[in-house]
Amino acid sequence: MSSLLSTPKQIKAHHQGIANVLAFALMPLSGFATDIYIPSLPSMSAEMGVTSIQVQLTLTLFLISYGITQLFIGSVLDSFGRYNISLICLVIFAAASIVIASTHSIYVIYLMRIVHGITVGGVVVSKRAYFIDLFTGAKLKNYLSLFSIIWSTGPIVAPFIGGYLQTGFGWKSNFYFLAGFAIVLAVLELIFSGESLQTFSTFNVKKIAGVYSKMIKTTTFTLALIMVGLSYSMVMIYNMTGPFIIEHTLHLSPVIAGYSSLILGVAWMTGGIIGKSTIDRPFFKKAAVNLTLQLVFVIAMIISINYRADLYTLIFFAFIIQVGAGNTFNNFFTYCLSRFPQNAGIASGLSGGVNYVIVSILSYGIVALLPARDEHHLGYSYFVLIILSVIVMLILKTKKEVLTDNA
Repeated sequence: MSSLLSTPKQIKAHHQGIANVLAFALMPLSGFATDIYIPSLPSMSAEMGVTSIQVQLTLTLFLISYGITQLFIGSVLDSFGRYNISLICLVIFAAASIVIASTHSIYVIYLMRIVHGITVGGVVVSKRAYFIDLFTGAKLKNYLSLFSIIWSTGPIVAPFIGGYLQTGFGWKSNFYFLAGFAIVLAVLELIFSGESLQTFSTFNVKKIAGVYSKMIKTTTFTLALIMVGLSYSMVMIYNMTGPFIIEHTLHLSPVIAGYSSLILGVAWMTGGIIGKSTIDRPFFKKAAVNLTLQLVFVIAMIISINYRADLYTLIFFAFIIQVGAGNTFNNFFTYCLSRFPQNAGIASGLSGGVNYVIVSILSYGIVALLPARDEHHLGYSYFVLIILSVIVMLILKTKKEVLTDNA
């Protein structure tokens, strides 16, 4: 592997456009790895004879390993390059997907989901850094603000595909699909893409630790990361509870669960588009308006459940709240990625890593306290996350550094 990493393939000039498209195509891989089998969670629980919380743990283990990997993979990518590591990770991801589809052991699935998290972390961080390597100024700012929008295609498309795969072929077909998806993109990467890093950093642990320390000690950066984690936790809370509410409480099909997740993926994308379109507006003002609307609607959700609780009210309120979450995520994630352009790999990894560590802890903890029983518990879960977001925003407001989307 050392010889492979030391001889990076360069991107041919006439392949640059295709390489850019492939980099964007790999952004939603983390969403695909979690969302495609969301409609299958109840079926997995029943067929494998395990509890709902045991199946939900497959999501949590992915999130934890994905988050921790991102915390440290950035320094490796800055030292050894993006391309070859990303390619190797894609191949291992495909192999792990096939193992999951071939096993009947929940513990083997747990192990392979950890492998999924590690490999997806390597791929996604390398592709975020790819754009920071190659572009600057307004063009880079535009690409960065597109990240959450492009990423949201995973939550939109994956559950839709997963619902039909579950209905037609069972839960294992989701993982065969993931394997095929990764293999196709690996082949295209091999043909059209290449190394984007121009200057390789020396892998010096002390120096790298200093960079991490500098970033973490930047209070606004750290608080912005917490806001990113809180906003994405709203999405993951629904992903972990929504299918059980729809299929067990409302007695609807996995296809309906898939369509519902698709609609909420559109909500996330809509929030990202709003964030991108308001990128030049005053940062705190737009964030305050967004959080106020979320708070109003989650209170309305909790009150309305006493009078009506069905699929339509569930999706309506979740849609509005996740539009707000997508808006928050876009604004704060753009800020975090652009805050330290001189250490793009580490900043990208740290931004994504802290996000997923927060998401994994919060989502699993909240679901454990408020199980996937009904719309009441989902509403209370949203309320907790929104209140935490308000508290972090109030702390941010006291800081002297001005936050902007382009740092």
